[in-house]
Amino acid sequence: MTDTRPRCPVDIDLIDPDTFEDGLPLAQFAVMREQAPVFWHPQPGSWGDGFWVVTRHADVVEVSRLPEVFSSYERGALLSTGSEQDEDQALQMTRLLMLNMDPPEHSQLRNIVQRAFTPRTIRALESRLQEFADDIVDRALAKGEGDFVKDVAAELPLLAICELIGIPAEDRIKIFDLSNRLIGFDDPEFATSVDDAHLASMEMYGYANELAEQRQKEPREDIITRLLQAEVDGGSLTVEQFDVFFLLLSVAGNETTRNAITHGMHAFFQSPEQWEVFKKERPLDTAVEEIIRWGTPVIQFQRTALSDYELAGQQIAKGDRVAIYYSAANRDETALPDADRFDVRRADNEHIAFGGGGPHFCLGANLARAEIRILFDTIADRMPDIAQTGEPRMLRSAFINGIKELPVRYAP
Repeated sequence: MTDTRPRCPVDIDLIDPDTFEDGLPLAQFAVMREQAPVFWHPQPGSWGDGFWVVTRHADVVEVSRLPEVFSSYERGALLSTGSEQDEDQALQMTRLLMLNMDPPEHSQLRNIVQRAFTPRTIRALESRLQEFADDIVDRALAKGEGDFVKDVAAELPLLAICELIGIPAEDRIKIFDLSNRLIGFDDPEFATSVDDAHLASMEMYGYANELAEQRQKEPREDIITRLLQAEVDGGSLTVEQFDVFFLLLSVAGNETTRNAITHGMHAFFQSPEQWEVFKKERPLDTAVEEIIRWGTPVIQFQRTALSDYELAGQQIAKGDRVAIYYSAANRDETALPDADRFDVRRADNEHIAFGGGGPHFCLGANLARAEIRILFDTIADRMPDIAQTGEPRMLRSAFINGIKELPVRYAP
């Protein structure tokens, strides 16, 4: 029987991390949106031997807001690069992650920590974030030059999430290293194999259990204590539920914002007129949204169809996997006019870097916005002449749009 499902209109392998080693394939994404916004991507040996690729803004939003049709739980939210057998084994390990749940189970767990990320809570944290930002900039200026990723972009999200979760600030380097090994296992600089990523997760769980033991004796006003005291189905979280909750908050809470900040700084270097506008006018709210849109740290997530569904004229069959590409959708001219231009004054910025709505909208969106606003405001005040001194090095990953290194000079 002939397979009539449309194929990608350009020659590209979206599973291969090498495709993203030099950055996002934006030109190819543009052709996909125009010629085949929903197409079938073969992946021999995987579950279903392939998946649908969704690249337009409206279609990504549609999939995101229909969890009853497009499930995160069924085959997980991470687009597997391994065999069907590997995927089945990984799925059993990761289904405890909130990322890989559907309502109502997802909603129940999300509500446990939701209050730690409300606008009111984040506003109360802002003075502490400002202290962190001032200290980060002080240390960067004292160095004179260095790597913006490690010196600046990584520091504030790490300190902020440590503050919220209840991780001692001196342990932030441990969390930074473990995060790199968990997210960057396709990049040989961070890890040697998928096995090392699993080992890093075990180390994270061990560390989480040490902190839990301390909080059992000495409760505090932090997320660790809240998790330990939470009631789920008439009981408390299991050790496994606590561990994966801790891992998700620790990694997602720093990795994505770090990359948004770095992409934002690089965008300012590439568009110096926008840096001048930002320094002079401080359009903080619109600039923050534009930095997040431009960086779009998560390239894609996966869903699985629980029933037949027609999307953009294509018939998705029950059991088909669907990959929603935020990085392509955030450059969709039909939703975001002049989308390939970095514009800190951009109004009506309906980006979907935090997800396209629905139950999986980013839990830490308010925190990320506050961190980016405070840090760039501080950089503009304290080191307005920051300059790029070398080319950025991109993360080799088909999942995270990351920058590993950005050489800069902090002061003239």
